[in-house]
Amino acid sequence: MKPLRSFAQQVVRWRQILSALQVQIGSRYCHFEKSLEPLGKEIQKQVHRGLEKGLQKLPPAVQSRLQESAFLGVAFNPQQIRRRLPSQLQVRLPILLIAIVLLTSAMGYRFYNEPELAVGTLSPQLLRAPETATVLDVKTTEANRKAARTAAIPVMAIDAAVNQEIYHSLQRLIDQGNDIRQQAGAFPFVDTGFISTATQQYLRQATDWDWQATIAAVTGQNVPTRKPNSQPVSQPVSQQTPSSPNPSLQVAILELQNYRRTNGTDDFSALQEVVLRARQRYRAAKVSLGTNSLDGLNGVYDDRLLALTDAEWDRTRKTIQLTLERILAQGIAPGLPDALIKNAIKLQLDSGLSANATGLATNILAAVVKPNLIKDSEQTKIRAEQAAQAVQNVVVKTRQGETIVEAGEIITQSDFVLLDHFGMSRRRTNWAGILGFATLVAGAIGVFWLVERRFHPGLRPRDNVLVLLLALSAPILLALSVPGTSLPAIGLLVGSFYGSALGATTVGLLSLLLPVGMDIPWTNLVASAIGGIVGGLMAGRLRTREEFALLGGVVGLVQGSVYLLMSLILSAAATTVWYLVLTGAALQCLMGIAWSVIALGVSPYLEHVFDLITPIRLAELANPNCNMLKRLASEAPGTFQHTLFVSTLAEAAARRLGCNVELVRAGTLYHDIGKMHDPQGFIENQMGGPNKHDAIADPWISADLIKKHVSEGLVMARKCRLPKAIQAFIPEHQGTMTIAYFYHQAQQQAQDDPTITVKESDFRYDGPIPQSRETGIVMLADSCEAALRSLKDASPVEALAMINRILRGRWQDNQLVDSGLSREDLGEIAETFVQVWQQFNHQRIPYPKAVSSPPSNSQSPNSQSSVGV
Repeated sequence: MKPLRSFAQQVVRWRQILSALQVQIGSRYCHFEKSLEPLGKEIQKQVHRGLEKGLQKLPPAVQSRLQESAFLGVAFNPQQIRRRLPSQLQVRLPILLIAIVLLTSAMGYRFYNEPELAVGTLSPQLLRAPETATVLDVKTTEANRKAARTAAIPVMAIDAAVNQEIYHSLQRLIDQGNDIRQQAGAFPFVDTGFISTATQQYLRQATDWDWQATIAAVTGQNVPTRKPNSQPVSQPVSQQTPSSPNPSLQVAILELQNYRRTNGTDDFSALQEVVLRARQRYRAAKVSLGTNSLDGLNGVYDDRLLALTDAEWDRTRKTIQLTLERILAQGIAPGLPDALIKNAIKLQLDSGLSANATGLATNILAAVVKPNLIKDSEQTKIRAEQAAQAVQNVVVKTRQGETIVEAGEIITQSDFVLLDHFGMSRRRTNWAGILGFATLVAGAIGVFWLVERRFHPGLRPRDNVLVLLLALSAPILLALSVPGTSLPAIGLLVGSFYGSALGATTVGLLSLLLPVGMDIPWTNLVASAIGGIVGGLMAGRLRTREEFALLGGVVGLVQGSVYLLMSLILSAAATTVWYLVLTGAALQCLMGIAWSVIALGVSPYLEHVFDLITPIRLAELANPNCNMLKRLASEAPGTFQHTLFVSTLAEAAARRLGCNVELVRAGTLYHDIGKMHDPQGFIENQMGGPNKHDAIADPWISADLIKKHVSEGLVMARKCRLPKAIQAFIPEHQGTMTIAYFYHQAQQQAQDDPTITVKESDFRYDGPIPQSRETGIVMLADSCEAALRSLKDASPVEALAMINRILRGRWQDNQLVDSGLSREDLGEIAETFVQVWQQFNHQRIPYPKAVSSPPSNSQSPNSQSSVGV
């Protein structure tokens, strides 16, 4: 590092010597400075070599930080640092101190009247009550009432729509059962005075072999000794043999034998036909029972449905209706398990039903019953308020001379209430706390400054003032008891003005500082903070006011959702009163949207007052429907077309170099508005007409007319309140360049007339030269535009060579020394300009003469061939 410092110091001394020589010699020997230029160049070369050797000895990380061009610029222009750094510190230091004082004063509210003997601190001595008193503990009372509101049991109401749906489901299910029983036919199918119901049930569902065995036994025929491979309707094939008789079979045989003896053979034959028809219909009903889906209620009906007699089915249906009415009248709460509901149904059913009917009714009711109770928000609110009002005021009583707290004991809430009532809590201004909080505020400002340096360097003092005012709005509104915090608005505004990083950082730092110095509910703070951070992160990407409005809705939803989640997490009640939680979440959502609307409304005013160039404002300024651009297009159409091409060139170069593309686009569109003061004074607006300057025939007057488009442009820009960053493009795109055409014309006149003196300053723009990369790019694009338009059949190599000559001329004319552009940047800019030129001058297919000439009268238009390009 020593060689670097020594070379830099030596260069500074050489510059001081050169400046002193120039002052001493005076204006008569100004040419002496030119004679020393070779010496200065030689000195620069020596310094350059020494720096290269010194840099090679440094670590790679240090080499990357010490960029050669920037270091040389500082070495040969040290006055720049001496001129700028002190002025920045002189402006920033008062703002920094004011910010610390204001933020500490606004947010350090709790330190102004802070009790020394607060809850949770140790009592330094024995404290007794000076008099008898009964003191209301407001904080504990409010906490108990809030807990009572939250823990109040919700009031439930019967939902008539759900009941109606349940009745419809039951009716569909009953109709389905009726259809299946109708397929099976009436039961019993004969008079029970002759054949019992049990025997009829057995005969209807018996297997074919059992039925044949029964008939054979009744008629005296031989009973088959082997069963056929017939399948029973309701169960697998029985493995019974005559040696192991079935009791139901024996009963059926006896009853049929009695019927045959009593009624005769003819009636018995008729009975056989009735039984056969009943068996066939029963078998069809069983098939339908097994295959019918019952509208997704499989498993509700089984063989018990067909086992019931018609009278039992009618009674079961009526019982189901009455039971359902009782259950629905009592109400079914959400969340009950199915087993509990099923047990409740069994208890409600009439005990007079048979076992088959009871099981079937239980299945039917369990299939249709569902919760029919909903929360009555209004009644729940009333009950919660009643519960809160029922909470007794918490009072703390003491007698004169009674001990409030012993020495060394921790002070509780009740102790603090008494101490504060008697003025023994030792309230005072906590200067140590204020000093510590001020240190914390200073640290937060330091973090903000680091983020600014990293993501948005170069904030102006007015920008710092705006951020400070926005930050102060949060504690001030809290002190005024405004519901909610302004963190969402702060995040949206700072993020849209200065980028996502600064927006999120500002909200995050405020979220950490506010609870330290002020009392604010955690749920409200966290919800507002997260909403503000989301808004700040997304606001930097906005390009229209419509997107800003939509983002406000997103911020509101995020804030409401976070509040809902925090309320559920922090709720200590076993049963949450949803109306309270949801109402609070809805209010938070509306507050987030309201702050977004406020931010959207005040943002245009802040942009104008503080001269901000946000992406949204730049997009609005670049709209061709703006009055100034519409005037430019109509009053100076050639200049407008020139502006569009320059804008295309500059945008492409800015995008490649990572510059502010929106600023370049808007600045380029307005850089030549001053030409509207005399459009015919510029050749692009003459449209092939007479040249105004030929009639003037005075290069000095013509040069003044040309230079006037800069001064007039600034006047127009101020009238339409363009941002200063846009106004800077008007003079800086010309810098201090020479108006070469008229300067050359004046030199020719001076050769013809020796009495004429030509001063180069008369033919140079007043400047300043470009002070930013963006204005420097526009200067280069403006210089190359006319040359690129003049190229028709040139190759890209020729175009690049010409552009490099133009850029080299601007560099050698010292027009870019303050712009921040390097020689490497010029190479990339030249390549970009050539690419854009190639896009504008792409080749097209030439039209044949037959297509370009109008068709003859003898030819139909449809017969002409066409070429689409």
